[in-house]
Formats: sequence, C-alpha cells, structure tokens
Amino acid sequence: MERQEKKTKAKVYARNENVIPDYEFLFKDEVQKEGKTKGILGKLVRGNAKNFFMYFLTEILKTLPVYVVPLLTAEVINLATKPFTNTTIFTLLIYAVVIVVVYLENVPTTIWHNKIGDTMIRRTGAGLKRVVVRKLQKLSITYHKEMETGRIQSKFLKDMDAIDNFNRTMLYSFLPAILGVLISLGIALYRSWWVTLFFLLIIPVNVLITMLFRKRLSRNSHELRVENENLSAKLNTMLEMIPVTKAHGLENKELNKLEHNINMVTRKGLAADHATAVFGSWVWVINSIFAALCLIFCTYMCLQGIITAGDIVLFQSLFASINGSVLGIINCLPTVITGAESLKSVSEIMLSQDIESSISGDRFEVEGRVRFENVSYKYPNAKDYVIKNFSLDVKQGECIAVVGASGSGKSTIMNLIIGFLKPESGKVYVDDKCLSDLPLSEYRQNISVVPQNSILFSGSIRDNITYGIAGYSEEELENVVKMANIEEFLKELPKGIDSDVGEHGGKLSGGQKQRVTIARALIRNPRILILDEATSALDNISEFHVQKAISHLIKGRTTFIVAHRLSTIRDADRIVVMQEGECVEVGTYDELMAKRGKFYELKSLNDMNYKEANEALD
Repeated sequence: MERQEKKTKAKVYARNENVIPDYEFLFKDEVQKEGKTKGILGKLVRGNAKNFFMYFLTEILKTLPVYVVPLLTAEVINLATKPFTNTTIFTLLIYAVVIVVVYLENVPTTIWHNKIGDTMIRRTGAGLKRVVVRKLQKLSITYHKEMETGRIQSKFLKDMDAIDNFNRTMLYSFLPAILGVLISLGIALYRSWWVTLFFLLIIPVNVLITMLFRKRLSRNSHELRVENENLSAKLNTMLEMIPVTKAHGLENKELNKLEHNINMVTRKGLAADHATAVFGSWVWVINSIFAALCLIFCTYMCLQGIITAGDIVLFQSLFASINGSVLGIINCLPTVITGAESLKSVSEIMLSQDIESSISGDRFEVEGRVRFENVSYKYPNAKDYVIKNFSLDVKQGECIAVVGASGSGKSTIMNLIIGFLKPESGKVYVDDKCLSDLPLSEYRQNISVVPQNSILFSGSIRDNITYGIAGYSEEELENVVKMANIEEFLKELPKGIDSDVGEHGGKLSGGQKQRVTIARALIRNPRILILDEATSALDNISEFHVQKAISHLIKGRTTFIVAHRLSTIRDADRIVVMQEGECVEVGTYDELMAKRGKFYELKSLNDMNYKEANEALD
C-alpha cells in the first residue's frame, strides 16, 4: 500500500514537472550581461509563440459578434430605408442565421480561448517562481546575509502576484484591446476613409495623456513597492523579536516603529490611487466628448450623401468599440506599470552576480584531509582582512579546535571549509584537491555542520533528523537517536520521535534542539564535521548531554571545533589559537598550557568568567 502511494506521488510529481516550464533563458545572454530587464518580455513571448498564435486566433473568433452584428445591423437599417422587394425577406433571414451562428460559436471559442490564456498565465507564473527559487539556491551565503529575508519574501510573494496580474491584464485586457482597435479601424477604413481619419484622432490624444501621466504613475508604483518591501522586512524582524520584545516590555515601541512603516505604505498607496483616479477621469471625459463629436460628424456625412443611415449606427458602434478598447488600454496602464516594476524587482534577484560557484560533477567520497595554504579573506566592501596568511595541514580523522576572541576569524575558517566563502588569496585543499575545483553540492554531502544556534523547521523530530536523506532504515535512525542522547527526552513526548517540534523547534529546549541537530549530522555519516560553538548557549546540564552526544559524533571523522568554553576541547588533537585573523599558536592542550602564551591567557580568563557566572547564578 505504502509503495503504491509512493508510485502515485512520483507520477503526480513527474506530471507537475512537465507542466512547469523552465524560464532560466529569460535572464541569460544579453540580459544577464547588461543587467537589464529589457527584452525579458520579448523572450517570454517568443518562448510561447505557438500558444500566442492560437490565443489571437481564438480571440478573433470569440469577438466576431462585436464586429459582425454592427455590420449586419447597418445593412438591416439600409434595407429598411429601401423599397420592399422579393429578396428582402430572404436577405433578412440570411442575416438572422449569420447573427445566431456568430453568437453560438462564441461559447466554444471562449472556452478554448480562456483555456489557452489561463494555461499560459499559470505556467508562466509557475515557471518564474521556479527559476527564482533556483536562483535563490545558487546565490551565495553573503547575498542572503546582506538581503533581508522580509525583502526576499516580498519579492517572491507580492511581486510575483503583481506579475501574475500583469500577465492576466496583458492577455485578457491589453492585447485584446489593441486587436479590437486594429479590427475596428480596418472595418472603418473599408467603409469610409474619412471617418477612419476622424477615428485616428483619438489615438494620439490618448497617447499624449498617457505620456503626461506615465512618469508620475511609474514613480508612485516604484515608491509603493519599496515601502511594501520595507514593511515586509520590518514585520519579519518584529515576529522574530517577539520573545525579546515581550521579555523587556517593548511592545509599544515596536508597534510605533511598525506603524510608521504602515503609514508610509498608506501614504504612498493613496498617492498612487489619486494619480490613477485623475488619469482615468481625464481619459473618460475626453473620450466621451469625442464620442459625441463622432455622432455629429457621421450625421453630417449622411446628410451629405457620403454614407448611409445604417453606416451611422455602424460607425457609432465601431467608435464605441475603439473608444472602449483605448480606454481599456489606458486603464490597464497602472497594472502594467506595477507589473513592470515587479518584474524589475524580481530581476534584481535574477540578475545578481553574487552566485556561489558550482562545478557539476558526480558524487565522490571524501577521505577527510584538509589543508589551508596561505589563505587570506576579507568580506565584500571591507577594508581589513578577517583571515591573514592562514596555513594548516589537517590529517584524516584529526580533531582540530579553533579558539580566539570574538572577531578573530574562527567562523570564517569554518565557512571556508564548507565552501560558503572563497579565499581572496591562497587555497583550501580537500584530499589534495583544490576546493574551488570541486562540485560543492556533491562535496557538501560528505560534511555535516552543527551550528551554535540549532536550525529546526516545523515538523516532527524524525523529519528534522532525516532532512534531505532519501533512504534510511529504522535501525539507523534508532542508533543515531541513541548516540545523540535523544532517548532521554523522547519518552516525555506524546508521539515520541514523531512529535512536532513547532516553528524553529520552539517546543524543545535549547539542549534538546542541539541534540536533534547532532542526530541530523550523525545520520549522514559525514567524513568532515564542523562544530561551531555547539554548546556555548547551553546550561551545565544541557551541555553535559550535548557533550556526551558530541563524543559519539567525532569518532573516526575529521572534526573542526569552534569552542567557547575552552575546558571542553582538552581532548582535541590540536588547538589553533587565532588573534585578529592570524594563527598565533598551534599545539595540544597540555603543550599550550605549558607554554603559558595566548591560549593560557584565554583559558585563565575563560575560567574566571565561568566561575563568576556560576557564582552569580548561585
């Protein structure tokens, strides 16, 4: 039964994969090089050329009543003004049949038309979301640290919705309106080029009005989008800070800060709404005046014998169609401008060059030898190096502890090993292969990281431990649960290992979350293990349980430990002491203590602070 469900899910997934198009080509070539969004829409249209052809064909078919009925109405009126003959009734019957047919064909062609349009809109939206998610995965850790999460969420959710609205408006309002104008002008030109010239007057007038308002509408749309991003970023920060805010009674202060952003969004929104209303009202008034003038002009032409009485009705219908289409185009403008601004916003992600270099390659096994060779690194736009001429040769299975004051470069070294950062100079080698020449994704499947702050997601303990693992046995899971010392608290949970941990693991204590993170590292059986201050935020009891779990974790693996409490690294094979980005001492715990150098100084200070903290707690 379970196997059958998996097959069904796999089929559904494969079917969905075929539905979602790959739109990475939209942001490559000249667009990627020039860093512009110009040409993206053109590429999108070319990529859907066949669908667009069918879309326009069905648009013409479904709107036939709009153009055929006025033509036949004009002919009927003209028949009424002529003497009755034997063919009059027959002609009227033919007209009646044609009218019924064009009305009836509207049903299937409309359904067909909407199916084509809806499919294009849904597929385009899904394709753009897919390509943005892919790009977010490719962007470097530095990019994600600099770009606030709330801003990315705003771009992905709000701007993507605006792009969907833009696509829907273009397909169901803008393009049909342009097609309607062209067909109406064609019919008018066939009947009377004098009246066609009059019709053409409304187009430059409306273009002039649009040009006068376009910059203002674009500016308002841009300012509103930026304020929405600011609000999203502030809201995300507020939600993350709620425990701290409530603990210090700062609710009103946070509320005041957020209310300022809400007020700014409201002000910019009202400014955009006002500009749109003024723009729309002027367009409506001017086009209504033109409609009245058209009636007077056509009546004059009829009195002069240039056109027939039926043509007055026809031209009024055509003018109303052109007028409605032009108004539709103009009314679409705010949505089109907003969509173009949103496309520009999403393109800021897509055109970012801060991509993590990734070489494709097959999965390979890592033995665990790591070598730093005169490595220096500084963060973008920073003046000083955080790592300077760092060299270290680590053997397979060796345990290396890295210590030093805050800002000495400990975490930067770990990020260089993971491949999150690339050296400005020098090289990092893994198994005598330069890390920059390795496929990072495959390489990272051989390492595990236990950070200072446990990163858990909403779901069960089982889900968090086995995250990203395709196949595992219950025996393997039981072993890592035991080794990570999770059994101690599992019995207290209602569903055991299938108990939900809550958002960010909020239902577990700090020590419990850290042990789940260690179990996640264990089940991967990594060759290289990184422990980045894994016990620094824990109390004594939690630290004891976590240290017990770590002792199982490091056996037989090349391990790098960033330590806050120096007494916990006594058994490390070597200790690297960092100061202002430079390695000042290397040796075993006993060697460095006997040397009475920088490590001895840090250890003494650490013990004194630890003792004072315990006395304060007592």
